[in-house]
Amino acid sequence: MTPDQYPVTMSEHPAPVPEQPAPEALDFATRQIHAGAVVDSQTKARVTPIYQTAGYVFDDFDDGEDRFAGRSGFRAYSRNENPTNAVAGQRLADLEGGVDGIVVSSGQAAIAVALFALAETGDHILATSSLYEGTRDMFKGSLRRQGLTIEYVPDDATDEEWTARITDRTKAIYTETIPNPLNQVADLERLARIAHAAGIPLVVDSTVATPYLCRPIEWGADIVIHSTSKWLAGHGSVIGGAIVDGGRFDWKASGRFPQLSEGPTSFVDRFGAGAYLAYLRSVVVLEYGPTVAANSTFLLLHGIETLSVRLAQQVANSQEVAEALSIRPEVKAVLYPGLPSDPFHERAKKYLPNGAGAVVTIDLAGGREAARRFIDALRLVSPMTHIGDVRSMAIHLGSTIHAKLTDEEKLAAGITPGLVRLSIGLESARDILADLDRGLLAAGVPTA
Repeated sequence: MTPDQYPVTMSEHPAPVPEQPAPEALDFATRQIHAGAVVDSQTKARVTPIYQTAGYVFDDFDDGEDRFAGRSGFRAYSRNENPTNAVAGQRLADLEGGVDGIVVSSGQAAIAVALFALAETGDHILATSSLYEGTRDMFKGSLRRQGLTIEYVPDDATDEEWTARITDRTKAIYTETIPNPLNQVADLERLARIAHAAGIPLVVDSTVATPYLCRPIEWGADIVIHSTSKWLAGHGSVIGGAIVDGGRFDWKASGRFPQLSEGPTSFVDRFGAGAYLAYLRSVVVLEYGPTVAANSTFLLLHGIETLSVRLAQQVANSQEVAEALSIRPEVKAVLYPGLPSDPFHERAKKYLPNGAGAVVTIDLAGGREAARRFIDALRLVSPMTHIGDVRSMAIHLGSTIHAKLTDEEKLAAGITPGLVRLSIGLESARDILADLDRGLLAAGVPTA
């Protein structure tokens, strides 16, 4: 059957009909273009259209009742489902090796709704200490005010220390594949083993890795989160987030998630392996409404189509930049697990076989004032807060993303006065390095 023979309509089930052979028969580079895609039955448009609509016409009275009762898989409203968005959710689920996925309005929204689907007031989440500061802000701000307790576990904690912190109210372990901005590499397999022994899921923010560099579900993760604004989109023009359900966690056996496994409308009984994502979509996302516009998802889909090509080059550029900066006297340290000298290099070889990512963080020997001179001297590399763009970017962390922290809190989090995060783009490595050289010469080498 050729793609345009599939009977796809605007009111089809949220899980689109694949237009190509089974995913296991196709390589990653092919699936990032075709997975989840459907062909509109009316126009035969080859590119996934922008379905810019708030809702969908019911076939009749009974159809409307069935949709609202959950007896029909057809869409009822775009607050939690839209044909354009459904393609992106299915494509990311395919690339990650999950059973279902959904896109939402931002990466922060993805984190919030992913945890709201698991936990309620009085519940407890364990998290690795090294996390993006925006996530930590939400954990100690909005999520704390809504009654969730987030407890951080030191990066070097033993299995026994992790297990000792798990209580009857613990609902997940949370981590990042490559924590932003210090570039440690999480030991996903170990964290999954600890989580599953306690009957709780492992939730992984894999924004910096993307499914091209690491697929956490293959290492035991149960839920994967992305800020799609970064490398997945790649062009810096949209904000978005995504949640992928690995489909392997036994919600009923755990006994900790009655919202999924109990009652006459048990999501586990109705949706099986896709119970978590079904609950997330039909309850949490529907009620909170973090909807992403279809035109933003349209641009996201175009970015995903070239993910492997872009990221492979960005990783190559990053490796060259890291190596070059590691021998500069103006630079006290380079944090990049692609360097053999990096403490996370061996772990990166295990979890990141296609490369260690496209963030290179440097600690300038001259501290804050050297960072000021460095940033102000750049001409090609953009001074801004973002990562994952085709354009290279730089930001001084202590004065921006981590500015709310005290000096003591910054140092405890590894944010030194001279720390600068570089997001390496697709410009030629020669040109990137020439601009960074301009910045380093301006930063200077501190005198004794």
